[in-house]
Amino acid sequence: MDPATWELIVRSIGPLLLGAVVGTIPLTVVSFAVGLVLALLVALARLSSVAVLRWLATAYVSIIRGTPLLVQLFIIFYALPMLGVVIDPFPSAVIAFSLNVGGYAAETIRGSILAVPRGQWEAATTIGMGYTLTLRRVVLPQALRVAVPPLSNTFISLVKDTSLASTVMVTELLRRAQEIAAPSYQFLALYSLAAVIYWVLCSGLSWGQQRLEQHLGRYVTV
Repeated sequence: MDPATWELIVRSIGPLLLGAVVGTIPLTVVSFAVGLVLALLVALARLSSVAVLRWLATAYVSIIRGTPLLVQLFIIFYALPMLGVVIDPFPSAVIAFSLNVGGYAAETIRGSILAVPRGQWEAATTIGMGYTLTLRRVVLPQALRVAVPPLSNTFISLVKDTSLASTVMVTELLRRAQEIAAPSYQFLALYSLAAVIYWVLCSGLSWGQQRLEQHLGRYVTV
């Protein structure tokens, strides 16, 4: 690699990190938070005794899991304006990623709730606790421990998936690399640098995931 390319890489580290800080990380955190709330509602609807709610939730999960994330993103950003609904790039990406997280995480949360022994529900009912209180104080804390590993994997995957936001002009890590590489045609160097930054981010999150699982494991043992 020639000295000019090395110099370009060194000069690009700061702007790419800035792209991660102001684009990739906020997009990931906001989308995951919104997606988790949506996933909980969908999971409860899937477990509901109301048939219409179960049907709607099942259809939503099926559509989200059965279509590519990029198509969902394009529909929100490029297709909805044909119906008069125009959404800016960043909110479009948040909506698409949140809907996608909601579809996948809903099944994780539903499975985690089902993993809580039925006797826990019955015991709570016996002492006079209602559905909402039982869910909040008894079931969800136990389900959370089961759901942490798969939800952590969803979060790490979302960090990488945010690179798709560059296709709708969101200035995040990958788009910043594209903008810097375009004038010099140094795509290999800049894309490789972006890949290293993604790898460092995901490795850090994986380390945090392992620590969290170990902490929750000790708590369960006690």
